[in-house]
Amino acid sequence: MSIQDAIAAATKAGQLLPAAADNLTAWLAADLPAWARSSIEELVAQQAWSELNDRFYRYLEFGTGGMRGRTIGVVSTSAERGTGPSPAHAAVGCNVLNDFTLVRATVGLFRHVAQYLSSHDRYDRPALVIAHDVRHFSRHFCELAASTWTRLGGNAFIFEGPRSTPQLSFSVRHLRAHAGVVITASHNPPHDNGFKAYFEDGAQVVPPHDKAIVSQVNAVPLSEVGGFLNKSLAGVTVLGASADAAYLAVAARAAIDPGVFSRTPLSVVFTNIHGTGGVSSLPLLRKAGVEVHEVPSQAGFDARFPTVKSPNPENAEALALAVKLADEKGIDVVLATDPDCDRMGVAVRNRAGKMELLTGNQIGALFADYRICKYKEIGWLPAAGSPRAALIKTFVTTPLQDAIGRNHGVKVINTLTGFKWIAAKMKAYEDGLKSALLASEGIAIDYDATPFESRARLLLKHSTFYLFGTEESYGYLPNDFVRDKDGNAACLMFCELAAWVKSRGLTIPEYLDLLYLKNGFYLEGVINLYYEGASGAAKIKRILETYRSAPPRAFGDVAVARFQDFGRETLVDDDGQEIPKQDLYFVTLANGYTFAARGSGTEPKMKFYVFGKADVSTPAELPAIKAAVKAELDRIKALIESDAQRRAEG
Repeated sequence: MSIQDAIAAATKAGQLLPAAADNLTAWLAADLPAWARSSIEELVAQQAWSELNDRFYRYLEFGTGGMRGRTIGVVSTSAERGTGPSPAHAAVGCNVLNDFTLVRATVGLFRHVAQYLSSHDRYDRPALVIAHDVRHFSRHFCELAASTWTRLGGNAFIFEGPRSTPQLSFSVRHLRAHAGVVITASHNPPHDNGFKAYFEDGAQVVPPHDKAIVSQVNAVPLSEVGGFLNKSLAGVTVLGASADAAYLAVAARAAIDPGVFSRTPLSVVFTNIHGTGGVSSLPLLRKAGVEVHEVPSQAGFDARFPTVKSPNPENAEALALAVKLADEKGIDVVLATDPDCDRMGVAVRNRAGKMELLTGNQIGALFADYRICKYKEIGWLPAAGSPRAALIKTFVTTPLQDAIGRNHGVKVINTLTGFKWIAAKMKAYEDGLKSALLASEGIAIDYDATPFESRARLLLKHSTFYLFGTEESYGYLPNDFVRDKDGNAACLMFCELAAWVKSRGLTIPEYLDLLYLKNGFYLEGVINLYYEGASGAAKIKRILETYRSAPPRAFGDVAVARFQDFGRETLVDDDGQEIPKQDLYFVTLANGYTFAARGSGTEPKMKFYVFGKADVSTPAELPAIKAAVKAELDRIKALIESDAQRRAEG
């Protein structure tokens, strides 16, 4: 039986999805490299129909920020595995990240940038900066994207080796490039990789660029890809030590009171969990005066992430070796960053001597309060606050930060999920300042060249001063030099916070309790429902669609008091700006608890963010309130999850 006959028979038998069969046929008709064709033939011969469905049922979606997915199949072929310790080729298919889908994305991004420049009468060659983490094929994908870009007529810049996502964000602005790309899948499993796209402001793309790029990527046919598959780095610029130094200089500005380290010595344990964090976080902390102890077995780059189940710093298991080292050395703070170092997790020692893992919500709340207090202390912010100073967070981040902002007299802006929306507000404040100065004083300001303190003063007078930005998924950004969450800067920020808390004779958990006593007790929980492959995508779609068509009315004995559909309602933020439509649902329950529901933009899962709260008056009642809120939160979570699973199955 020929391969085409086998595909036709499997489709007729219902083993192969029609869309997968169509894409398979198109790929076999294309001029594929020999290894790619033999891989398809091997999978068909094995009758690996489920694997072929997952690889070919659609083209890997280039979403509004890029794409992320498997680069190593569940079932790998002999050609893909190769004979070495690392896989030889990324999995063949249109729904995986490989040479074909990466070239397609690069061509689409180039064409959008070129069209954008032309439409604005800017005729310089499109310039792209590319960074990559330590994952399988990351360096290869970086070089392939750079080669493709230069062959299309642009200028491409790459780093000497793995670099963090925040360094890419900064470098796009620093080099005055028109776009940026990071090859990373963040904290996803080792078999994944991704392609994150940035625009000239150093932030991930948002409207109108996002949809325009998607359109350009989707218009690139498979037949056009083959001409770019052989790499040539002849026209690519490799960035050296000066690029690292420039980024480290601005990352150091994350510390508002750098003198605290000389007044209060601090020791920490740090782990980069085999990723890029050690490249910048270590020199940043050591130069500040922090004594840093690395976890030796996790310090080296390793795409397998062999010492952890997942390289995710929000998981206790990923910090276990670092906590063990901290216990051995009597150190009170553990810091961990994910593979591309845009996220940071923390464990701290409590008064009883036990290590506690803080949540991203707790870390963000600690940062928000401390940094606002410090800005007031040094005179950058009035003691009563200012409506022209903003704390920015996502809707799915703890409302404790809303309370902190209100009590400090500053504006709190809630955005859609994803740091790109926080960066979009930063760009609006920057543009607002430029417009105001041009209109009132005829000054065309060079924003990045303006000293930070002067910039802050001007923003408070003419626009809005960005105080701090955070999202619950362990992402934090201290200032607007960088336009994406920054794990390197977050490490420095937390060390500053820890040293200050230590100088007051407190532990970090005790400082957190002080925030609860002032603002109320808040507790959060997350439900992650994973649904892999084509069948999983259908389940996620059913949950989202039925939330819209048949909104929940109650969960057990708790009625739904309010249901907000961000995809249908017109909502505005505290700047008076309309919030873009998105499949996000926000539910307020009769007991005052709330939750948000959305499909993950980076992983095959449905996510629910659940928020509980209670007023608290005295320290003595806080333990009982914590226990009661947790019990009720756990009960509500179980009811939400049960309802979602029922909706998923139809």
